[in-house]
Amino acid sequence: MTQNRVQIVILCEDLQQQVFAYHFLKKRGFNINPKNLTIRTSPKGKGAGEQFVRKRYAAEVKEYRRKNYRSGMLVVLIDADTETVKATLEDLDNALIENSQELRKPDEKIAIFVPKRNIETWIHYLRTGEVVEEEAEKSYPKFLKNEAICKPGVEHLANQCSQGSLDENAPPSLQAACGELQRLLPLLNNL
Repeated sequence: MTQNRVQIVILCEDLQQQVFAYHFLKKRGFNINPKNLTIRTSPKGKGAGEQFVRKRYAAEVKEYRRKNYRSGMLVVLIDADTETVKATLEDLDNALIENSQELRKPDEKIAIFVPKRNIETWIHYLRTGEVVEEEAEKSYPKFLKNEAICKPGVEHLANQCSQGSLDENAPPSLQAACGELQRLLPLLNNL
């Protein structure tokens, strides 16, 4: 008997986002192993990670629609940097339009997580519980060669999102991410 396996594609800017997404999905109950996981990360030294994700997004959506519509998901992480989350999502919509594709439909298992400023803003909040100002020019430190430092905070986030009890002082972009998770949860029934 063949087990239904959820195919997971993670499109992200860097290793930190990759680790964050991997631990989040695993904690939420997705069975992740090398046979059902594809990760596309911006190659080091080849330009901005945000640009890589934006340019690759339409191709990944097309592939998802062709192969994995019923049994897979596409998880996208892209920093808003100095833009708004809304503007970043509109950029991704425009990438689909320019590629003659339809916009993301509500029933598609395509979740887009957009940290305002960058993923380190979310990690700082999750590690400290301190209020973070997403609109400020402040940048939080990267955890080069220690990307797994985010794991306890990510596990706490996954629990809060599943219970619908995200702290009210959570950054708005993180609150939006919990909403995006709802697109993927129906796939847990296929495991």
